[in-house]
Amino acid sequence: MTQKVSYKRHLAKTITWRIVGTLDTILLSWVITGNPFTGLKIGLAEVVTKMALYYFHERIWVKVGIGDSRKRHIIKTITWRALGTLDTILLSWIISGNPYTGLKIGFAEVITKMILYYFHERGWYKINYGLDKRKRAKKWRRTS
Repeated sequence: MTQKVSYKRHLAKTITWRIVGTLDTILLSWVITGNPFTGLKIGLAEVVTKMALYYFHERIWVKVGIGDSRKRHIIKTITWRALGTLDTILLSWIISGNPYTGLKIGFAEVITKMILYYFHERGWYKINYGLDKRKRAKKWRRTS
């Protein structure tokens, strides 16, 4: 039986991940370009594109038949990172005007974002917010 997952959970995960991801992008872009304003422009541009992409990525993964496990989190991390990296490369290229800057920022993010995303997923896996079935099961165990 599939776990019913609320849209509120996906929105909450989208927002928390975007905060972490944006801060990482701003810092990496600043370090790579040497310009804090370029870092801010790239990070803030990503807020809109990444939130939309992340939300749809979450909705698709609800339908994927891989159970809740570390394997699922690793595969989900890789698919999200591929999508996110392409978005970062394109935005960084457009904002900086330099395709090599876009590639440098995008590839630097691959490592930092995969690590951050994995721990974000593991943290949310332990939170019951938006998971009716798991909430009821825990309440039932407490009262038994």
